[in-house]
Amino acid sequence: MNRKIHVILTICFIFISAAIQANDLLNNPPTGATILKNIDNNLHVDKAITHTKMVIYRRNRINTIKAKTWISGKYNAFTEYLYPLREKGKKMLKLGDKLWTYIPEPSDRIITISGHMLRQSLMGSDLSYEDMMNNDPLTSQYNAKVIGLESLLNRECLVLELVAKLNGLSYERRKLWVDPSRWLPLKEELFAKSGKLLKRTVINEVFKVEGRWYPKKMTFKDMLSKGKGTEYHIESIEFKKNIPSHIFSKAALRK
Repeated sequence: MNRKIHVILTICFIFISAAIQANDLLNNPPTGATILKNIDNNLHVDKAITHTKMVIYRRNRINTIKAKTWISGKYNAFTEYLYPLREKGKKMLKLGDKLWTYIPEPSDRIITISGHMLRQSLMGSDLSYEDMMNNDPLTSQYNAKVIGLESLLNRECLVLELVAKLNGLSYERRKLWVDPSRWLPLKEELFAKSGKLLKRTVINEVFKVEGRWYPKKMTFKDMLSKGKGTEYHIESIEFKKNIPSHIFSKAALRK
């Protein structure tokens, strides 16, 4: 009986604590600019090495692609595809606002991805090359305001509306559901200038790495596509790793 009472009291305490937190967030929410700054600080990567997996759900098939990526700041990234066999050896290099892909046998060629090609699907997924390239801080691209408070994935989230403050962004407006205890956008909707919903992202699972919360599993959905979406898994991430500078060069694409 005492154990049952303890469990009931614990559950009541959790609900009361959640209600107090929600009320505090609603009455004293941080500013939109502060929230974006905290998200940027949490997700910013100086140097890192990641192993990732994409599971692409098409109408009649499921494709799984594994890759290793070296990251240096917001401008440089190098990706080598490891699986499946037909993709193994393909590489992608980002230097600033430039992007190249390398296709091994039989073509053995380097392709520059630019202009309208940046908006094409990355390896048949729901992400575009442009989505993968954009690592600029949200604070430099958008103005934000808090428009509400909603429960999502058992977390109390601040709902933000973002409006572009730069011309030429792919998404004129964004809507974010932000977990303020982890500074993660658990859900995001991306809109065109016309107001049409283009893409939706949901963080399904998180993990803690070196004191910061990071997405472990995300689902991307191109709302203009008939596919069932793309799962993106971060299988491992190591921060502050020493990465040889020669990796971020076009010569490394053919090595």
